[in-house]
Amino acid sequence: MTVTRTDQPAPGADRHRWWGLVIIALAQLMVVLDATIVNIALPSAQRDLGMSDANRQWVITAYTLAFGGLLLLGGRIADLVGRKRTFVFGLVGFAAASALGGAATGAGMLFGARALQGAFAAVLAPSALSLLTTTFTDPKERGKAFGIYGALAGSGSAIGFIVGGLLTEYLNWRWCLYVNVPIAVVAVVGALTLLHDRPGHAGVRLDVPGVVLGCGGLVAIVYGFSEAQPRGWTDPLVLALFAAGVVLLATFVWWQTRAPSPLLPLHIIKERNRAGCFLTMMLAVIGMFGLFLFMTYYLQVILGYSPVRTGLAFLPLTAAIIVGSTQISARLLPHVAPRTLMVPGMVLAAGGMVILTQMTVDSSYTTEILPALLLMGLGMGLTFMPVFSTATAGVAPQDAGVTSATVNTSQQVGGSIGTALLNTIATTTSATYITAHLANPGGRAQIVRAGVVHGYTVAIWWAAAVMLLAGLVAGLMVTVRPPSHGAPAQEPVPESVA
Repeated sequence: MTVTRTDQPAPGADRHRWWGLVIIALAQLMVVLDATIVNIALPSAQRDLGMSDANRQWVITAYTLAFGGLLLLGGRIADLVGRKRTFVFGLVGFAAASALGGAATGAGMLFGARALQGAFAAVLAPSALSLLTTTFTDPKERGKAFGIYGALAGSGSAIGFIVGGLLTEYLNWRWCLYVNVPIAVVAVVGALTLLHDRPGHAGVRLDVPGVVLGCGGLVAIVYGFSEAQPRGWTDPLVLALFAAGVVLLATFVWWQTRAPSPLLPLHIIKERNRAGCFLTMMLAVIGMFGLFLFMTYYLQVILGYSPVRTGLAFLPLTAAIIVGSTQISARLLPHVAPRTLMVPGMVLAAGGMVILTQMTVDSSYTTEILPALLLMGLGMGLTFMPVFSTATAGVAPQDAGVTSATVNTSQQVGGSIGTALLNTIATTTSATYITAHLANPGGRAQIVRAGVVHGYTVAIWWAAAVMLLAGLVAGLMVTVRPPSHGAPAQEPVPESVA
């Protein structure tokens, strides 16, 4: 097969495919940024709805848990009824849940709406990536399309901070949820007119026990990390949650070897390159979500930035992710092995994290924060695009949805674990520091501020270590070779085609 020029599409190529990419990217951006858009709005929502400090985290966690826990089911639904139908259904449901959350009259109503958003996002995201995979088959065009998709997947969280800051400061925190409604309407109209798909696979069946075991195990583990903050790591409830999560996930794996239609066919994750991509993604996002959490509070609480200024402070990170994905990874991936991009990407990101460990209560944004954000963004951009492209290459049609879902699951589970785990490390470290220094002469407020920043830096050291571990995993497990010149990209999973 010869590589065609982008102005001369390959035979059978959809002539509306680039407009279709715009619709898919718009939906993906909405899903990804909703994981963080309410972060900056959270103080206002907490005041309006009377949330306690202990419960406010569920505005974030309810979304990521439902998203990550139900993604595999969403992938199977896409395979069963067709990706376009699932895509449109997910958009409509996501818009309705967003409207419900914006109109919330109490904390429970908002938590429930956020969980509904996550559930519909779990239906929407895998069908979006599957549509992208089946729409772009030419290797050169596929690289460009995945570069754009990877940039949005990587930068959507940062864009969420910017949009959240603008909406919170100039309108109301509720608009951080209402804004999804017009976006979803545009995406639905575009999907109905521009996207095309093959019928669903009648042979696909839904694995309900697999859903209960897999989702239950993930919820138990993430909830355990969340409860470790107020209760401590050795609390009986925390230990019981971790044990239950491990047992449920182990049972899930056992069941997948015996289920008539497994939720996650194990041959998908048994293949070395794909498993390496899934694990690299999860570890990278653990560190990235930790960065977003700490930098948001550092900029607003310690440096006194407004919501809008905080959002704008993330712009260089967003720009660096986009440059890394579209201008570096997308251009180099057709010529080099994926790990040649992923390993340096994770090293760069870890380097940015190490710079942030030096921040103090009066650090300068320009000289101390900005260089770290640029390194982080470039590193993530170098990593995300080859992960998405390699993980979904060479998949049998009946497994396209569940494979796409597994990529997104690793991302959302990493975000949930990163937020809960690193926040627990930061909080407990800060409390220890403050308790140890309150006996010393000096202002209490200054000691508390220093203790909070100390907790952030210790947690960021852990995040840097996780980033380096992600680079090590990519280097050892993602061994697929670069494609031959002028030939289609190598398919890393031949057995899934059988």
